[in-house]
Amino acid sequence: MAQLELNGLSKRYGEFQAARDITLSVAEGEFVALLGPSGCGKTTTLRMIAGFVEPTSGAIHLGGRDITGLPPWKRDTGLVFQSYALFPHLTVAQNVAFGLEMRKVSPAEIAPRVEEALRLVRLAGFGERLPSQLSGGQQQRVALARALVFRPDVLLLDEPLSNLDAKLRHEVRVEIRELQRALGITTVMVTHDQEEALTMADRLVVMSEGRVRQVGTQRDLYERPADRFVAGFVGRSTFLEGMIEAPGRFRTSGGLEIRCANGASGVTGQAVIALRPERITVAPTAPVNAENCLPGTTEFVSYLGGLLDVHVRLASEERVIVQIPNRAENNLPQIGDEVFVSWPAASANVFTAGDD
Repeated sequence: MAQLELNGLSKRYGEFQAARDITLSVAEGEFVALLGPSGCGKTTTLRMIAGFVEPTSGAIHLGGRDITGLPPWKRDTGLVFQSYALFPHLTVAQNVAFGLEMRKVSPAEIAPRVEEALRLVRLAGFGERLPSQLSGGQQQRVALARALVFRPDVLLLDEPLSNLDAKLRHEVRVEIRELQRALGITTVMVTHDQEEALTMADRLVVMSEGRVRQVGTQRDLYERPADRFVAGFVGRSTFLEGMIEAPGRFRTSGGLEIRCANGASGVTGQAVIALRPERITVAPTAPVNAENCLPGTTEFVSYLGGLLDVHVRLASEERVIVQIPNRAENNLPQIGDEVFVSWPAASANVFTAGDD
C-alpha cells in the first residue's frame, strides 16, 4: 500500500494530445475511479501509471518514489486487464504464478502465495482448472488474483467488468470493493460506467478530451457539478438554454421565466440550466407556493420497473424529463395528459458559456 501522485502527466501522439497535464493524488488505501467517455484519456493515464505507456511529460510517484522511468515489472503495481489476458493452455494456478516466475520468485514461495491469492478471490480449489472451464466472473477473479499475488502497492483496474453480463457485473463489483477494503490496497480503476464508478469508488475523476474536468466524491459531483459536461455525464440532466437576466432569474430560449439559485452568482448573459429528473415533480394541478411551476403535456412515459420517466413538453415547446417512483398509490401520468411540473430554485444548476 502506498500513496500515488501524478504531477503534470501528459501524453502526446504526434499532434494528438491523449492526456493533458493530469495532476492527481490518491491516498494510501483509497479507491479512485477515472470516469469518462471513450477516448477521454483515462486508459492512457492508467497505462502510464502501470508503465506500459511512456509519458511525454510529467512525473509519477508511488510511496514517495519516482517510478516514471521504471519498467512495469519494477513498479510494484498490479494491473487487471479488460480482456482478462489469461493463458488458455495454463491452469488457474499456473496463470496466477506466471508473473512470480518471471520475477524469479523461488518455487517454494510461489505455491503458498498462489494459494493465498486464490483464497482471497474465493477460488480456493480451482487451481487445476483451465480458464475455459470457468465462468466469466471466475475468469475475472483469476485475473484479479494474478494482480494481487505480487502484493502490489497499487492495484490498477482497466474496465474490469465490461465483459460480464449486467447481473454478474453487479455481483463482482461488490466483491472487488469488499476485497479492496479488506486489503486496504490503493486502487485506481478506469470505467465509462457511471453506476459502476458511483458504487465502487471513494472519489471520482471525471475526464474529457484528455483532461480532468472535476475530482470529488459521488455527492460532490452529482450535487455540485463543475460544468455542463460533468452535469450531463454523472447522472442525468435536462438542459434548458437561455439567459440569466438578473441574479436568481433565468429566461429560457422559449421565453419561460425560471427562478434559480445554484451557480453563476452575479453573472448575466447566455447560460444553461441543468435539472435532475428526480428533483422535478409532476402533478395534474399546480402545487401551492412552488418556486417554479410550468404547465405542459405528457408526451411520453418510459416504464423502467421501479421508476418511470415522464417526458413533458412545455408550453414553449421545450421538454423536461421527470423521474418518479413506481408506486401503487401513484396516479401515473398518461400520454396526452395536461400536467404541471415544478421544482425548487435550489434544484437547478446554472452554467455560463465558460462552464462548457
